[in-house]
Amino acid sequence: MTAFRAMLGRELRLALRGGGDVLTLVLFFVITGAIVPFAVGPDSVLLARIAPGMVWIAAFLAMLLGLDRLFRPDHEDGALILLRHAELPLSGVIAAKLIVHWMVSALPLILASPLLALQLAMDGDTFWAMVTSLLVGTPALAAFGAVGAAVTVSIRGGGLIAPILIAPLSIPVLIFGVGSITATQSSAALLFLAALSLMAVTLAPFAAALAISSAED
Repeated sequence: MTAFRAMLGRELRLALRGGGDVLTLVLFFVITGAIVPFAVGPDSVLLARIAPGMVWIAAFLAMLLGLDRLFRPDHEDGALILLRHAELPLSGVIAAKLIVHWMVSALPLILASPLLALQLAMDGDTFWAMVTSLLVGTPALAAFGAVGAAVTVSIRGGGLIAPILIAPLSIPVLIFGVGSITATQSSAALLFLAALSLMAVTLAPFAAALAISSAED
C-alpha cells in the first residue's frame, strides 16, 4: 500500500503541475453545452428534454482530450519501462494512474455541471439525477480510456486512434447514463451503469498492463 500511495502522489503531482489541462477540459465541457441553445433555439422545453444526452456527450468528449497524457509522457521519457520493474505491479501502477485520471478529468466536469444545468434549463430533480449518473458512470469512461491509451501508447498518432477504439465500448455507458436520468425505470439503468463501472474499473488495469507489456517487448 505504501508503494501504491507513493504512485498516487506522483501521478497527482504531475497532473496538477499541468493545471491548464484541467481548465481546458472544463472549458470544453461548458462551451459544448453553451453552444447547444444556439443550435436548437431558446425553447426551454426542448433544451430540458435533450439536456441529459448533451451533458453525457460533452463529458465523454471532454474526457477524451486527456487520454494522450495518460501513458505517453512516461513512454517517451522511458519511465514506463522503469515502472514495469518497480515494486508495485504494473497493474497497480495503472490503477493509480486511472484513479488520478478520473480525479483530474471527470471530477472537475461534475463540479462544473451546474453551469450546464443552467444553460440547458434543467430542473432540480434532473440536475441531481445527472450528477449521480456522472459520478457512477464516468469511472467506466476513464477505465475504457485507459485501455485505449495503453493499446496505442507506442503508435505514432495514437492519441487520434484511441478515441476511435473506445467509442464503441463507451456507447452502453452513454445509454445507461442518459437512461438513469430520463427513463421511467431510472434506478434499474443506474444499477446497470454502476455494474459497468465496477467491471470496467476492475478489469482495465490488467488489460492496460497487458497492452503496455506487449507494446514495450
